[in-house]
Amino acid sequence: MDQGAFEGLRVVELAQWVFVPVAGALLADWGADVIRVERPEGDPYRALATQGIGSDAGGVNLSLALANRGKRSVALDLRNERGRAILERLLETADVFLTNFRPGALKRLGLDAESLTERFPRLVYARGNGYGSRGPDAGLPGYDSSAFFARGGLAHVLTPADRDQPIGQRGAMGDRNGAMALAFGMAAALLRRERTGRGSVVDVSLLGMAMWTLSSDLLSAMQGQRPRAMSSREQMPNPLVSSYRTSDGRHIQLVFLQPDRYWPDFCRLIDRPDLIEDPRFVDLAARGKNRTECIAVLDEEFAKRTYAEWKELLAGIDAPWAPVQAVEELLTDPQVLANDYIGEVDEDGLKYTLPTVPVQFDELPPELHRAPEHGEHTESVLLELGYSWEDISDLKDAGALP
Repeated sequence: MDQGAFEGLRVVELAQWVFVPVAGALLADWGADVIRVERPEGDPYRALATQGIGSDAGGVNLSLALANRGKRSVALDLRNERGRAILERLLETADVFLTNFRPGALKRLGLDAESLTERFPRLVYARGNGYGSRGPDAGLPGYDSSAFFARGGLAHVLTPADRDQPIGQRGAMGDRNGAMALAFGMAAALLRRERTGRGSVVDVSLLGMAMWTLSSDLLSAMQGQRPRAMSSREQMPNPLVSSYRTSDGRHIQLVFLQPDRYWPDFCRLIDRPDLIEDPRFVDLAARGKNRTECIAVLDEEFAKRTYAEWKELLAGIDAPWAPVQAVEELLTDPQVLANDYIGEVDEDGLKYTLPTVPVQFDELPPELHRAPEHGEHTESVLLELGYSWEDISDLKDAGALP
């Protein structure tokens, strides 16, 4: 793109860890000047060691890079009066204030929504939190594995009934999905400001994100039905929405939600035309009634071919199916590569790859830029705000800057 969608907009981000910083990174991807304000000791996420991609990676901290690409970092001590005064100067230039600090901390710093929107009526005030901005638990700390995965119901519905302990969550699932929602909210608020001249307070919680993710289960609960735990294939009414094991131990996922439409072509494709008129499998009702037998027949058929052979064969039918891939296979998936779902940072002597934002404009992903070092842009940003080098030296002596 010649110009990012958020070019010319400034976001002041007072946040840490993953959820809210990722929302800032998404705006930075599309051209916003995102200035993240970090404590003198830095975002604790910088020190997190996890899965060989954090501070234990032995190179670029890719977790941090994914959450903070394209931003500038300013290190301030907000416990210091002069540090807070610098933040005030920054906010005078801001279009968006983005935060995940808890309500009590924001109130003590004079950065609560009521205070800032009164001083800056055009400011979009965006906050991400664990449990929402109202109610008895609004001030509780919440990570995605607690607020999203545990309390939000995902651990319950995804855990098989025969398992004693809830399954564990993959890293930052709620955080990164919540970030997309928060970025959408900020974009909508900025559009509303263009039309009305007024800012808005935007809220996204991990608990709310979990409920949105589980909308189908919630709809069942709203009808007085208990959402089912993960079902076995034999419990599913449609054997053509299931996974099947190949001869070499891989799996193919069929998703024939209109099974009567696809069944004849599928039977011919696998050289089993006899199954088309078999009274046990002739239509959806019959296959549902005889699903154990239908699954057994399909298990036998899938066991005759390898994973690669099935992929080649099923390419000949216009029906929804997919190979069950390992994560590492995504790195070479032709469809992933063709759509630029993996991008490269190549800047200032650093070169590494990251997943790109799934949103594209004009069939193009955003250009990726590296994440800042802790406090890397403190001096340059202060100079932009009108501070002199003498002022900066004085601020360091006063403890406002590290």
